[in-house]
Amino acid sequence: MKGFKFYCGVVALLVFSPGILRSQNDKNYRLRAAKVVKQMTLDEKISQMHGTSNKKDFRIVLGVERLHIPDMPLCNGPAGFGPAGKGHEGRATALPAPISLAATWSRSAACLYGKIEGSESADYGNILLEAPDVNIARTPHNGRTFEGFGEDPFLSGTIGAANIRGIQKEGIMANVKHYAANNQEKNRFDINESIDERTLREIYLPAFEMAVKNGHVASVMAAYNKVNGHHCTENDFLLNEVLKKEWHFKGFVTSDFGAVHSTIPCIKYGLDLELPDDKYFGHALKEVVKNGEVSESALNEKLIRRFSTMMKFGLWDKMPQRKAIPAEDGKVAKELSESGMVLLKNDKNLLPLSKAHIHSIALIGPYSSKASTGGGGSSLVDPILRISPEEGIRQMAGYEVKVYRYSGLDIDSALAVSKRADAVVLELGDNQSEGSDHSISLGEAQNDLASAVLQTIPDAIVVLKTGGPVLMPWIKKCNTLLEAWYPGEEDGLAVAEVLFGKAYPGGKLPITFPESDGQTPMQTVGQYPGIEKEVKYSEGLFVGYRWYDQNKVKPLFPFGYGLSYTNFRLSNIKIIRKGKEEKVFVRVENTGKRDGSEVVQVYVGLPSAVKDAPQQLKGFSKVELKAGKSKVVTIPLNGRAFSYWDVSCQGWRIPSGRIKVAVGTSSRNLVWSKYLRM
Repeated sequence: MKGFKFYCGVVALLVFSPGILRSQNDKNYRLRAAKVVKQMTLDEKISQMHGTSNKKDFRIVLGVERLHIPDMPLCNGPAGFGPAGKGHEGRATALPAPISLAATWSRSAACLYGKIEGSESADYGNILLEAPDVNIARTPHNGRTFEGFGEDPFLSGTIGAANIRGIQKEGIMANVKHYAANNQEKNRFDINESIDERTLREIYLPAFEMAVKNGHVASVMAAYNKVNGHHCTENDFLLNEVLKKEWHFKGFVTSDFGAVHSTIPCIKYGLDLELPDDKYFGHALKEVVKNGEVSESALNEKLIRRFSTMMKFGLWDKMPQRKAIPAEDGKVAKELSESGMVLLKNDKNLLPLSKAHIHSIALIGPYSSKASTGGGGSSLVDPILRISPEEGIRQMAGYEVKVYRYSGLDIDSALAVSKRADAVVLELGDNQSEGSDHSISLGEAQNDLASAVLQTIPDAIVVLKTGGPVLMPWIKKCNTLLEAWYPGEEDGLAVAEVLFGKAYPGGKLPITFPESDGQTPMQTVGQYPGIEKEVKYSEGLFVGYRWYDQNKVKPLFPFGYGLSYTNFRLSNIKIIRKGKEEKVFVRVENTGKRDGSEVVQVYVGLPSAVKDAPQQLKGFSKVELKAGKSKVVTIPLNGRAFSYWDVSCQGWRIPSGRIKVAVGTSSRNLVWSKYLRM
């Protein structure tokens, strides 16, 4: 374990590998950037502090030809290459939603996902990709739940850091967002999030910390909202004290589009680049520099940060050239989607379907007609192709199989179509989007349809295409349930291959599914959506499964849950101290007759005196096994896994007393535990 920190005599052992240090190469880039900045006029410096609102150059920070300062074209991309500037846009691979990526619980999948995002962004000549979104799903009602990695900071940070590494392997800069606590869309431009220090440190900042220290992210996007009274774009604590000083972040900070509210405070408190235009960092900035309210040296440091980062990535001297999107990216997108699908119920072992016994299939429901390629808003991808559910079934089952489809909500028509087929697949879903929050109900019409179909045809297979948890008042009638999230452009084929067993559902839930709206952690208006644009995080640390565990509430489906087409057994579990780490060893055996994957999950519970959640995810490992095969997995736990944020000494502390380590396959299926004294 690397990286000791000392606060008030307390040893704080970091769970993250070290951030980018000021190596000799870093110093060389800064020196080179400083030489460029030294040659710039004030007007040229101002021109590099912002984007532009004119349509021709929108989403491009224009360079300075005289000094060979290149343009910086930027694009969105949490779900694949998204909106970009003129001449840098185009159709791309619509990947499965990021929440689906989180459901893979796979670092390698996250890296591969990032490589596709990054390479396709570069294929259109972009050099900065606004991704990933690592905000915590504080409430499932958030309109961008689909765009993040769920409710747990360790899972979000681990997947996010791997995703960043994948993006940046393609030679472009990632832009982790939205820093920080951008957890709702309602009143997002000026909502004030009141969060106590420990909660902020343990729940809402760790994923960003991992992005910086493990992912070595090039840039950070400051969010719209306020945190504890200050807009994130002018938040000294977040941007200067924590990000730049404590975490030693060497990259640059951009604003979310239109998130800047001032000139002098933003300059003083850590913002480096205004996007998308020049409202506060254009003429207004020049005036305060000229009258001495802002020093020119402050601008110099911000420009050196951005220029040296671009140089480090090789983007100063050579811009990526436009080229065709590889066709094989679609195949990878399909495999990623399958790896993230979560089998929630399979009571009669109806899945996988048998080609030999299925001669006709009824595809019914409003999400059975076209591909669910992704959520709405700035993450929207213009897909290269769209494989509909019907086309996917035909490709998988064979074109001789009859497919009866009814995408409406009329119950009589749906039942009439269903009765004609050997198998019935009911596809339900939602449409989440940036800009507005949403109900987690599928709506009366979809719920009535599900109840009627399942009442008449109990063997109907329900496929959910949602951006997060939804309520299921019909669940007791349902025997077979698959959460497919937003599967991306290969929707139809990805779902069909899982249904017929060519691929197996490899996902585990990255977010808790409640039984009812009243079961969610946000129980008051003051908590969500807030009163007079003020939200109080009075639930503190108890977000997601932490809340359900603390209050002994049984959810519909717990965090970390997911079934398989085969069976697994965990055995020979032990924990051994190796140097400065504890290492958990687990033998995983596939005892079934089909190939599959399992996710071994390690949870840590601190002594009751700490007043923490009963258990928290602190390690995991996904293992894929052929039928009958086994493997020993090793999951390291270092000091940070056993620590809490001690407000009294402003540091991470390992408490005295017994610490519980538990191992299992979900937050509610822990098969082994042991107490340690650190």
